Amino acid sequence: MTTLTISPKYQVVIPKAIREILKLRPGQKIQAIVYQDRIELIPVRPVRKMRGFISGIDTRVEREDDRV
Repeated sequence: MTTLTISPKYQVVIPKAIREILKLRPGQKIQAIVYQDRIELIPVRPVRKMRGFISGIDTRVEREDDRV
């Protein structure tokens, strides 16, 4: 686990190891979401890069009669 420090301007630096794992680049957009008692940072990815990200998902699920 890595500890970050909030600057007087409320800025934080994402550690290099995390930037490399997530392939973050300068200027890239990130969404900040408050979830329970924490902040989650989610990289915004272009829609083209999302193509096929759920390939192999099992679509055979039981559905309610009005959803068929």
